[in-house]
Amino acid sequence: MLIFALLIFSLEGIAQKQRFPKPEFGTGYSQPTPVTPEPRALALEYTDVFVLLIVLSLASWIAIKNRSRKKMVWLSVFTLLYFGFYRDGCICSIGSVQNVALTIFDPGYAISITTLLFFLIPLVFTLYFGRTFCAGACSLGAIQDLLIVNPLSMPQWLRQILGLIPYLYLSLALLFAATGTDFIICRYDPFVGIFRMDAAFHMVVLGIAFLLMGMFIARPYCRFLCPYGVLLNWMSRFSKWHLPITPAACIQCKLCSDSCPFDAIDYPTDEKLVKKRIWGVNRFLVYVILIPIWILTGGFAGSMAHTWISKANSKVYLAELLIRNPEVQNDEKNLDVQAFLSSGKSMEMLVSEATIIRQKFYTGCWIAGGFMGLVIGMTLLNQIIFRTKYDYQPDKGNCYSCVRCVSYCPVK
Repeated sequence: MLIFALLIFSLEGIAQKQRFPKPEFGTGYSQPTPVTPEPRALALEYTDVFVLLIVLSLASWIAIKNRSRKKMVWLSVFTLLYFGFYRDGCICSIGSVQNVALTIFDPGYAISITTLLFFLIPLVFTLYFGRTFCAGACSLGAIQDLLIVNPLSMPQWLRQILGLIPYLYLSLALLFAATGTDFIICRYDPFVGIFRMDAAFHMVVLGIAFLLMGMFIARPYCRFLCPYGVLLNWMSRFSKWHLPITPAACIQCKLCSDSCPFDAIDYPTDEKLVKKRIWGVNRFLVYVILIPIWILTGGFAGSMAHTWISKANSKVYLAELLIRNPEVQNDEKNLDVQAFLSSGKSMEMLVSEATIIRQKFYTGCWIAGGFMGLVIGMTLLNQIIFRTKYDYQPDKGNCYSCVRCVSYCPVK
């Protein structure tokens, strides 16, 4: 929830980013010529992709075949050092969803091939081997996983409520990226400041808070915030191979029941639930009928909020500021206003551009709200869907393939 509190209180700060031509100073001051750093060599970018492929392959082999927790830990350490501290947490598969969204909705932006590969490769591996990206190839997951001390089990109802946040975060991230407003996943990455040893004070506090929380609530960012985790969850549910707790038939010893710090182990179905199956069918039909209502309600709520949310865009914010407070044009300390006045653009042009952007937010908020309504409806529906389970097994969507649980199984 911390990330959304920061987002709410910093909307105006985002909007005031200087995206306009620099103002002309009449003091005789000579603006120095900026030096643009050379881009990272293409060969080095492909090296990152190659390293990602190697790490994902090793993580998948360790999880499915070797089943060694120690080896997975060492692989996580390498990932943390390479993709985290050496590569400064960038490029990141988690943030790449924004590049993809901007590419789709902005014809003037072209995603780099390496960024696209960082987005697609983990999804492909997850579709075949489960969330082995989370197990050993994600630097954000590694820094949290290595600091788990005394994990506490959370009530199921609380996990389900908090589990809605990644869907909301993903919706906002795609909306802001598609409208060219901001890359909020990167802006509010709680660990990038730790990786780079350089961040604003509030982001340092946020990162430390996540790490301290993660000592007792295992992987809080991964479980209750990561937007890329939503896509990985979907892919993993259809994975062809997945980490099994036991290499052979489960003997129902229950030794693994409390082994997962992420509460990602499904228990055998209680016989009492089987007897209530007919009653559950009636509720199932009601919940199915309610899903379209949830979608429409969510879409309407999102559209009602589009005016406020669109203020995060610098052009919308500036246009509204100048319309409501024309006297701000005389404020020489407001660099955004002065930069606009010196750019040669007319107020009509600014208002026209802001109107187009706000209309995009209206459409995007309708879609995002409808998507959240669908997620809520499906979450409720999932509570009464009857799935008979006979063994202790990982929840394929939520399991991070960390290989912790296998050491608890006495079957060899």
